Amino acid sequence: MAQRPHSPGTVTLGLLQHASPIGASKAQMLERVAVLAREAVAKGAQVIATQELFVSHYFCQQEDPALMDLAEAIPDGATCTFMRSLARELKVEITASLYERRSAGVYHNTSVYISAAGDVMGRYRKMHIPDDPRFSEKFYFTPGDLDWQVVQGVHAKAGMLVCWDQWYPEAARLTALKGAEILFYPTAIGWYHGETETDMRNQREAWITMHRAHAIANGVYVAAINRIGDEKDLKFWGTSIVCDPSGQVIAEAPIDQPAVLIVPCDLSKIEQQRRGWPFLRDRRIDAYGGITRRMIDE
Repeated sequence: MAQRPHSPGTVTLGLLQHASPIGASKAQMLERVAVLAREAVAKGAQVIATQELFVSHYFCQQEDPALMDLAEAIPDGATCTFMRSLARELKVEITASLYERRSAGVYHNTSVYISAAGDVMGRYRKMHIPDDPRFSEKFYFTPGDLDWQVVQGVHAKAGMLVCWDQWYPEAARLTALKGAEILFYPTAIGWYHGETETDMRNQREAWITMHRAHAIANGVYVAAINRIGDEKDLKFWGTSIVCDPSGQVIAEAPIDQPAVLIVPCDLSKIEQQRRGWPFLRDRRIDAYGGITRRMIDE
């Protein structure tokens, strides 16, 4: 799809935070997201962003091959087809997180960017795959092989990343170097039941700090969209946020309530910030060869 020439302006994001409870059907979740998306557009959103794997519960708490049946084809599977139709209906761009069936036995945690005409403009497969207690994602997801992805939308250049990628400065930096103005992180992160109040506070604050740091270091907007609710052993902490290029949190959703976060983003602030703090200008690209090594052993 041909896009209009891009010039910095203001783009209004609509972040959809909600529960995706165990037992809810795909049809129920798609309808819930449609209701939230319509609300967001009615409030002025131009780009809608979903949370990670929004159409189902977070199934990675257990290793069950039968749950791989949740994966769908892109662009013609049921969920992607529904979201494409929704984009056309609302005349809005959508970035959506899906469980992709690439072929028999090969599945990805994938984010797609859909135009207002309902076309899939871009696809990113999650690169960093965790394997922690209750986050057994390596069992379900093959690591991404599409490199870092930036999509030129009508309103902004969108950097497509997913959840665990948010803990890696290299991912944010490389996506920003490709021209991203907004880094999107659909997310599913929460606490184990029984953790101390101190641990819970520290984890959530660390998560917010990482997004602020990506915004500051790269002079970009950062949008993280998390789910809420209790699912088996996890309590998801919501707190969907948008950070501006100076690292300020300009919008934040509640920890435990659904939310439609409407956030205008003035893209001209990117250049203003980079002129004042020219981190990209001052990079010593001749001295970073060691970054591609696992460890630097002398």
